[in-house]
Amino acid sequence: MDEWHTMWAAWDFITRQMIPPSMLFQKPIDLRHICLFYCGHIPAFLSIHISKLLGEPDTEPVEFKYIFERGIDPIVDDPTKCHPHSEVPQHDEDWPSLGSILEYQSRVRERVMKLYRDIQSGKVTLTRKIARVLFMTLEHEAFHAETLLYMLLQRAGTGTLPPTGFSPPVWSVLAESWERLPAPDTLTVTLGPETLTVGHDDSEAEDDTTDVAGHEFGWDNEHPKRTVHVPEFKIEWRPVTNGEFYEFFIGEGKEQVQLPASWVEIDGEMLVRTFYGPVPMKVAKDWPVITSYDNLSTYASVKGGRIPTEPELRLFLDKFECGYEGGANIGFRNWHPIPATMGGVKDGRGHNGGVWEWTSTVFEKHDGFVPSKLYPGYSMDFFDTHHQIVIGGSYATIPRLAERRTLRNYYQHNYPYAWVGARIAYDV
Repeated sequence: MDEWHTMWAAWDFITRQMIPPSMLFQKPIDLRHICLFYCGHIPAFLSIHISKLLGEPDTEPVEFKYIFERGIDPIVDDPTKCHPHSEVPQHDEDWPSLGSILEYQSRVRERVMKLYRDIQSGKVTLTRKIARVLFMTLEHEAFHAETLLYMLLQRAGTGTLPPTGFSPPVWSVLAESWERLPAPDTLTVTLGPETLTVGHDDSEAEDDTTDVAGHEFGWDNEHPKRTVHVPEFKIEWRPVTNGEFYEFFIGEGKEQVQLPASWVEIDGEMLVRTFYGPVPMKVAKDWPVITSYDNLSTYASVKGGRIPTEPELRLFLDKFECGYEGGANIGFRNWHPIPATMGGVKDGRGHNGGVWEWTSTVFEKHDGFVPSKLYPGYSMDFFDTHHQIVIGGSYATIPRLAERRTLRNYYQHNYPYAWVGARIAYDV
């Protein structure tokens, strides 16, 4: 229950405190719905799965599920091509009101709390299937909190409200402290050859069991456990930074890469977006640059390297990622990226600054993959050769996601808005 209350508090903070009424019917980015859609999508998704699980009627008003069940991720190169999704109103006046959506949300949340009470009282027996639905819907909300935030970042300073109740960063003081951080003794570390275990065993076919305690749930693309061989390779301790990419952008890469969506040029000056408004490049120069796979792959190639494969990056993170308790910039430790610390004095352990990381591995079926019965299209709809696997987590990714080593996220290779960076790998 505590995780749910924490997640709901975060969701309510984002949707009620950072989105002004004037933005509810706006699209901060052109490849997603208006902000209001996400306010209804989260409770609708939860209601649909709770209703199916318990064999109960959908939460009223039932018609909400037809509007809000599923969002969109159209092909960037041709937005007319998109996976199956809900048909949404085309005019502002045809959408449900925010008030009616919030009332609906309250009814859905009470159904979740009642299920927990029934489990605690013994009225309902906790099975792995019940636990899976609760896991899936909680993590779904966490994913969408981050989606909504990276959308809202595009309007920070021109619509989106900064997070209230937090002291605004004193950028000049932070920049001075970041300048004093030591650089790694070497640019790269050599790893492999090594046999790596990836994935975990989490079959929905076993969900009738009451053996729940200690079981690690995941999404369908995390199953099953398997081994892969990782040849010897070199990889940079830290992701490509804003400063490094900026020098490339204005120099040898000028005609080869796109302007990162995490940057904005105002009055001839290149700035980096934050929820407190854009900051000068000199403040954010050591943060990991957030930009598309295509941009970073081009950068890596020109520098004589490449983007690491998923197993290569997984091996690196297994050895050197410090996790939330070790100071990683995940779980809203900050409301912005910070400089990476990997390759430092703690046997190289540290964090990457607060971004997901691109891999060169295309998101596709792997040996033993079985699509989810609860959410069949979660992975299957995106085995389209357009999506790359990303792993890790950003400053807005909750620790239960960012710290599960089997987690695999995915974005289109030319999608510019997600909070993803990359480090360079080299063949040996």
